This record gives sequence, structure tokens and C-alpha cells, in this order.
Amino acid sequence: MNAAFYTLGCKVNQYETESMREQLEQAGYNCDCDRKDADVFIINSCTVTAESDRKTRQAVRRFRRMLPNAVIVLCGCVPAAFEDIGEQLPEADIIMSNSGEGMLCSLLDEYFRNGGKINAVTPHLKGEQYKTPEITSFSERTRAFVKIEDGCDRFCSYCIIPFARGRVRSRSLESIRTEIKALAEKGFKEIVLVGINLSAYGKGTSLTLCDAVSEVAAVDGIERVRLGSLEPDHISDEMLMRFKGESKFCPQFHLSLQSGCDQTLKRMNRHYDSAFYRDLVSRIRAIFPDAAITTDIMVGFAGESEEEFAASLSFAREIGFAKAHIFSYSRRKGTVADKLPSQVENAVKAKRSQIMILSCEEREKAFLSAQVGRVFPVLFETEEGGYCFGYTPNYTRVKVAAKEGLCGHIANALLLSVEDDCCRGELYE
Repeated sequence: MNAAFYTLGCKVNQYETESMREQLEQAGYNCDCDRKDADVFIINSCTVTAESDRKTRQAVRRFRRMLPNAVIVLCGCVPAAFEDIGEQLPEADIIMSNSGEGMLCSLLDEYFRNGGKINAVTPHLKGEQYKTPEITSFSERTRAFVKIEDGCDRFCSYCIIPFARGRVRSRSLESIRTEIKALAEKGFKEIVLVGINLSAYGKGTSLTLCDAVSEVAAVDGIERVRLGSLEPDHISDEMLMRFKGESKFCPQFHLSLQSGCDQTLKRMNRHYDSAFYRDLVSRIRAIFPDAAITTDIMVGFAGESEEEFAASLSFAREIGFAKAHIFSYSRRKGTVADKLPSQVENAVKAKRSQIMILSCEEREKAFLSAQVGRVFPVLFETEEGGYCFGYTPNYTRVKVAAKEGLCGHIANALLLSVEDDCCRGELYE
């Protein structure tokens, strides 16, 4: 029987799709089929914004039209956040939430045995344990995302994720070690640790994110360890120094900013201010001179005035991010921010978004230009149009003239110039 996937959202969702794929393959399903030939189609949803919800609904309806006889499975964050999603999307045959990891095969067996729609959404419970099944491979050839944490206790005023994902829970070091060894044996050279609130790894235990990094770095065959998105106020000097002590650690820090204006940050219920963020970036750059600081910035949050936006824009320019993901605030029912006064009009959000994007793109070009003339080890991953593409430890994208056998290996490259969103280079012996 054929099964196919459609994944929306973050790296955690991508990891969970890989986990479900392996579960199905172990049960005898063929997951390498063309989508049009799928007997089972799984949509792994995201609910981080209203736009994500819209894309999920659109995907369910589109794939139902495309595959009228297939079993359509809706899973992920949307079912966990909205109890009535089954009524909204009757096109889905099986609905399961992200609290039901490992249930996919048994739910499909039940469906084929008894027929009828199945709603298997279960709530997140206080004290629940990490339970996502392990993976042994990943869709990318050289880099694998590895989920080590789930849930969030932050309750930012705009965010529904704590309700969709539950509270912080962390994976054991033993489980991490087992998975990393399996990935190393498959030839993966770089591991990206991910989580819903990754920097909270180990909360309630004696472990910290540093322990997970060390565990991965100790595995033979793994040459790089990279981190996903981090909450700024969780990062201490002690953690930075431990990261510095790991030779395989990649100096790219994705520090979620959201806004560079203190008044906006306070309404967002973020747990830091611009002065703390500025100081953290300064400390990181002192410890890691080659560090890339990347981020997420929200524009048009409830109550954001022209003056507040200007302050956020100025702060982003000051920091000089290597890359920034800019997005407009999206109202979410059930959150504090949805009820705040002075909601910003969509046209204003769009205008501010464009201004912020253009400004951050200028700073990104400046960061890339600063890499020119230097030699970096590059993990080459893909070949296209006569070039091999890969990434430096600080996640600068590099392209060099294609060479047979280069992809999947790390080689030194001298960076020569900036071209679009990457640096052109040449191999350096």
C-alpha cells in the first residue's frame, strides 16, 4: 500500500513526518510513491499563524479532490489546537494530534478494519513524557534534524503553541545517542537539534542543552552540531563557553527577537528587553567571532505604533542580522493578544513588512560581503546548474564549480564574491 506526506511548518514537524514515515515503512507501506498514487495521504499541519491554518484547510480539501479514494489523515498542531477541526474539515478520514505520536499505524488498521471517520485527538496532560518515536534516516542527504524537546511554557501573548504542544518535556540522552549513532552510520555528517522551545531542553532535570550538544558531538562520524531556534533569555555565558569548547559546534545562533521595541516586547509577554538582547549578541560575537546571528521579526503586532515600528526597525539595523525571517502578526483566537486594543490594519502590516524585509536584506548582504576573502570548511549538499552548493559552519551558503564526488563531503573553499543570497567560491587546497 502506498503512502505520501505533505508537511507544513517548522523543523519539528519535518522530524515528526520522518518518524511517521519510518513507522509506516516498518509496517510494510511504500512511502516513495508519487502523490497521485497514494492510498494513504498524511497532512502534517502547522498552526503558528492564521495563514498556517488556512494552508492546512486548503491542503486537506485539495488532496481530497486529487485523491478521492485515498485515506486522508490530518495530524500535527491544528487538531491539537482546535477541538472542532473535524467538523470544519469533513474531508479528513482520520484526525490525530501531536500528542498521539506512534498511533498512526494502529489508527490506519482500525480504519481499514471498521471503516468510518476516526477522531483520535487527545489533550496534552500535565507531566506527560517525551514520546516521539526515533528515526534512523532523514530526507536530506547530509544534514538531519533531530528533535530533542517538545512543548513550551512561555505563553507569549500572541502564541497558541503552548496549547497545541503542551508543556516542556525533554528527550533522554540515551535516546538521543541511539538515534545519532544510527544517523551517523547512514552517512549523515551534520545534526541540527530542534525543539518547540529548544533552549528549555532539560527543564526540571539536571540536564541542559549543552549536555545534548556534547552527546551528539561525541558520536564518531558526526562532524557538525547545529542548533535550531533559541529563546534569548535562556542563553547564559556558561552555556556559550561550553558550546565554544565543542570543536564540532556550529556558530550560528537563531535568536528569536520578535520586536526591537521594548513596549511591544512587553505586550508580547517576551521575557527580555532590547538591552538584554543587544548585550547577548555582543557576548556571542566576542566568544564566536565568526558567529551568524539570525532571527524572526514580527511587524504589526497589536498596538504597534509608527514610533514602535521605527524603534524595532532601528534595532534590527543596529544588530545587523545575517538573515531575518519577517512576518506580520496574525490574530489567534484564544490568545491574550487577540483581545488587545488598537489592532493594526493589514495594509499597514504589509507596508511595514516590506520596509523591514528590505532593511534586513541590506544587512544580510553586508554579512555575506564580510565573508569574502576568507576560507571556510563547507559541507556540500546539492548540485545544480553546474555548481555544488553547501554551507559553512556559520551557515553562509556557498557555491563552487561542480566537481564529481564533492556532494556529501566537507571541503575548504575560498569565498570570492557575493551572488544573490550566497557566496561564490573556489575549492582551496
